[in-house]
Amino acid sequence: MFKYCVAVILAIGLSACTTTPTAPPVLDLPPASANEPSLEKWWTAFGDATLNALVEEALAHNLDLAAAMARVDQARAQYKAAEFTQLPDVNIGAGASRSRQTLVGGIPLPFGTPVISNNFNASLNASYELDLWGKYRIATDAARNNLMASEYARETIRTVVAAETARAYFRLLASDAQLSQFNDTLKSRIETVDLQKDRYQAGVIGDFDLVTAEAERAAVSSDIAVAVRLVAENEAALAALLGRTPREVFAPQFARDVKMIWLVSVPTLPEGLPSQMLERRPDIRDAEKQLAAANQRIDVARANYFPAITLTGGFGSESGLLKNLFSGPAMIWSIGAGLVQPLVGLTLIKADVDLKTAQRDESVVNYRQTVQSAFKDTHDALVANQTTRDALAAQAERRDKLQRALDVANLRYTSGYSPYLEVLDAQRQLLQAQTLQIIAARDVRLAVVDLAKALGGGWDYKTAVAGK
Repeated sequence: MFKYCVAVILAIGLSACTTTPTAPPVLDLPPASANEPSLEKWWTAFGDATLNALVEEALAHNLDLAAAMARVDQARAQYKAAEFTQLPDVNIGAGASRSRQTLVGGIPLPFGTPVISNNFNASLNASYELDLWGKYRIATDAARNNLMASEYARETIRTVVAAETARAYFRLLASDAQLSQFNDTLKSRIETVDLQKDRYQAGVIGDFDLVTAEAERAAVSSDIAVAVRLVAENEAALAALLGRTPREVFAPQFARDVKMIWLVSVPTLPEGLPSQMLERRPDIRDAEKQLAAANQRIDVARANYFPAITLTGGFGSESGLLKNLFSGPAMIWSIGAGLVQPLVGLTLIKADVDLKTAQRDESVVNYRQTVQSAFKDTHDALVANQTTRDALAAQAERRDKLQRALDVANLRYTSGYSPYLEVLDAQRQLLQAQTLQIIAARDVRLAVVDLAKALGGGWDYKTAVAGK
């Protein structure tokens, strides 16, 4: 029976000796088709000092980024704790006691014998579990991978914060431009209503033309109310991204020039996939390190199958007088070793191994999903980067043509060749074209932002985190 148990333990031990690979799975990736762009501070390529200042403020004060930095500190503390598990456990102790004894076996002490005695002791104790199976070393490596994963997660949030700040800024400029366009249009509509009133009073036009002009003025006033709301919402969203106080989020203030939506340069990014795509994206590297840590935790769980060998030692002193505590005769020492082999708990160990294996399998799926999402983001951003520029060019041409159509409609109406409905229709189409052109100009910039984010812009992937 004993030999059978030993054979079972050895078999389990040999199976536990296998090391789980930590490399991520090999995936079917599209080939690289572009040079390596420098995107560490991609937002500066827009040439907008206001945008640069806003992104820097967000990277310094954003609350999501602050929380990510706190998680890095937590992971660093856990890594340090794991490192110390490989060192001996050493502690020092000291004590003092005072006792009174008047009888020994029910017989009084001889006359003159002290009934009160003092006892002083000091000790230095150490224990160390031999890491023969690499359990603590592997656990430390897993903690280090967790630390690096948290740092990559922080860098992922950096890329998101920079991108979202730029997106919020460009949306704010677009809503500013729309509000400015609606205000200019309202002035034109008011002038039209005043002119139509004069024509009505002179008997040149009837009620229909006057009422229709007034209705168009009211429609533009409604558009202004919507635009004001969008400006307020975009200001509050940007203030929240910047990590400003609740008071500043409730009443945000940003100095900006509405004309910047047209004047800022639009940078051109490489059309294609960089060769180091998997290294450029911090979220992919985060998932990779989490997968490595999950694999290592399987090995840590397997190591529990093996016996734990612990060495202990103690050195101390004990004396009835404090002045003699550290004298030679008062010294005491001890040394020992112990071995613990789990037997009844083997089922629990197997369950823990199964748990860690299932968690690793989940990490594999998470890694595959992260890579898949990264290439989808890049694909969509590359397509948008080209199509939004085409749309902006088409909208600009449409606006110019509709402006000419409105001029012709006004001339035909004042000459009596066409009804006022023709002028109204031309005005509506021109206003719509002007609004869509503003949106198209915004979308061109958002597409550049999305492409920079998809390519892992916002951090120096060649030096950040590496070697920590």
